[in-house]
Amino acid sequence: MKDDNVNPLEDTDSEAARAYAEERRENIRAFVRTNPDYYIRNFDRIGASSRFTPTFNPMAGLFGPIWFGARGLWSWALAFLILETLAFVRISQGLFGDLAASAMARISSIEGTLELRRQQLAAAIESGSEKVDVYRRTVESLEANIGGIRAEAEALAAEGPSLVLTGVMILLAAKAAQAIVANWALEARFSDSLSNKSVRSGMPVLHILFSAVFMVLIVAAAALHYSSIDQFALLGGFPTDPDIRLTGISWVESFFNWAVLNGEVLFDGITYGIRLMLDALELVFVNTPWIVIMSLIILLTWLTAGARMSIYSGAFLTYIGLLGFWEKAMTTLALLGTAACLSILIGIPLGMFAARRPRFYAFIQPIMDFMQTMPAFVFMIPVIAFFGTGKPAAVVTTMIFGGTPVVRLTVLGLRGVPESVREAAISFGANKWYLLTRVDLPLASPSIRAGINQTIMLSLAMVVVASLIGAKGLGEDVLEALQYANVGQGILAGFSILFCAMILDRIVQGGRR
Repeated sequence: MKDDNVNPLEDTDSEAARAYAEERRENIRAFVRTNPDYYIRNFDRIGASSRFTPTFNPMAGLFGPIWFGARGLWSWALAFLILETLAFVRISQGLFGDLAASAMARISSIEGTLELRRQQLAAAIESGSEKVDVYRRTVESLEANIGGIRAEAEALAAEGPSLVLTGVMILLAAKAAQAIVANWALEARFSDSLSNKSVRSGMPVLHILFSAVFMVLIVAAAALHYSSIDQFALLGGFPTDPDIRLTGISWVESFFNWAVLNGEVLFDGITYGIRLMLDALELVFVNTPWIVIMSLIILLTWLTAGARMSIYSGAFLTYIGLLGFWEKAMTTLALLGTAACLSILIGIPLGMFAARRPRFYAFIQPIMDFMQTMPAFVFMIPVIAFFGTGKPAAVVTTMIFGGTPVVRLTVLGLRGVPESVREAAISFGANKWYLLTRVDLPLASPSIRAGINQTIMLSLAMVVVASLIGAKGLGEDVLEALQYANVGQGILAGFSILFCAMILDRIVQGGRR
């Protein structure tokens, strides 16, 4: 007989819950492939709580990193691999390692010297030399050293059992931790697989073999190396030949010699162009009366960043002038302005060109990564070879280091323009030029200005480094302070560089806001 008190909505909800639970169980079965009932039970328990729910997975505890790697949990696998490797290294050192080997090698070295001193002592006694006491004290000192080192070697040899015990404790702790967190980590991966179908499920045989071979090789290599030091040359040092490095050096030098000889006209033209802009900016900043430059900077700061920042800007410039850094600060700004202007003039058009051409951007991206990650002292070497030393070389070095952010952020800003806005402009008859100048660039301008700001800041960070190759300015004072340990001069010049950076940053950022 049908119960009239049953709510149809509740019945529908319960059917939906059962259907969801059944679907979840099927998804778990498809994901884990092995022992599904065990994982369904534990996944339900873990999913019922938002906190960490400890469970116990004996297979994960037994096979450790191999299980995690086979399941695709490589971040966990590598962390536990380090712990287990440390444990096995301790155990192998305690069981098979010659803990006193280094001490015995020191004893062997001292014994050779001791034998020589004994012969000298015997000869001195026989000849009645005045140095008998000196040789005798030397022999006694060496014998005492040997005795101390031998005692140290015996103490090290006796540490074997304690090393084994420590290794076993670390291994057991790692195994217990792996068994406890395994299901929790796998359930999180299962949850990711529901929304991301690219997440691998199951335990393919190939992945099991790769994980097992990788883990065993790492543990075995580490255990063999630390328990049998210097017995396996392959583990002690990378197999190489000095001729390989010498050949590489020869090829690089040949290439740069060829480039310098055949590119003289190009490099002279670049140097001439940089020199023109640099001389013009130095004429503006250095030769113009200080009161004019100071007033213009304060006015520009007030217009872009507000009255408060203009007061700070005036105070910073007063500090620079009173301490006698005005001319060097203006020289630094001229150098920085040349590098930043050239970087911006090249970077923004390059970013505009690359924004709509993914293949071209994919081509130049590794080049920009190289320019930003290569240490400045390394790419200064070819710059000096091509441009010599002096201010043009400093400008090129600064451009290499600081020119990439404006390209990256121009591309980012233009790619971030909503397609709906561009389509609306095109539908109203906008041509490519109008679309670029009235739609893309205005909407991308915050990102582009951020790129300009980053380029200026990174260029200013090269002030001290550029002074190594003949750039004048505030970096020269810092470099001199480093050479002669003149703390006061270095700190005061450093604050001047800091204040220049703050003024420029507020001007650019204020305009962006």
